[in-house]
Amino acid sequence: MATRSAAKAHRQSVQRGLRNRAVKTATKTAVKHANEAIASADPEAARAAVREAIRHLDVAARKGVVHPNNAARRKSRLLLKYNALIAAMQVPSEKPAAKKEKPAKKVTVRKPAAKKAPAAKAKETSKPAARKKTK
Repeated sequence: MATRSAAKAHRQSVQRGLRNRAVKTATKTAVKHANEAIASADPEAARAAVREAIRHLDVAARKGVVHPNNAARRKSRLLLKYNALIAAMQVPSEKPAAKKEKPAKKVTVRKPAAKKAPAAKAKETSKPAARKKTK
């Protein structure tokens, strides 16, 4: 017979396995639905399904069900497919739109300002010489 601590560890692992299985199954289902939505070429349905799948992957990574790098890789691949769908849906124009030129500004000729009479120069005063201190 196993030790009491080993028996308890086994019971805990069984409980964790059940919880992990539920999260992992939900994640796989969400990713599968997202891939199907992308394949159906409906951008709105695909967007909603991809967001849901990303949310499930984040939850699974946070709970430790999947490794964070695994979740990141799967999210990246999913978004690559989604972005390819969106790029394919946009119709490219025949030629790139030319930049609109700004209309030329009106040039106004200004009359020179009337010259003012020169102001009288103020007296230039220098600082008074410093006094020598006497003792």
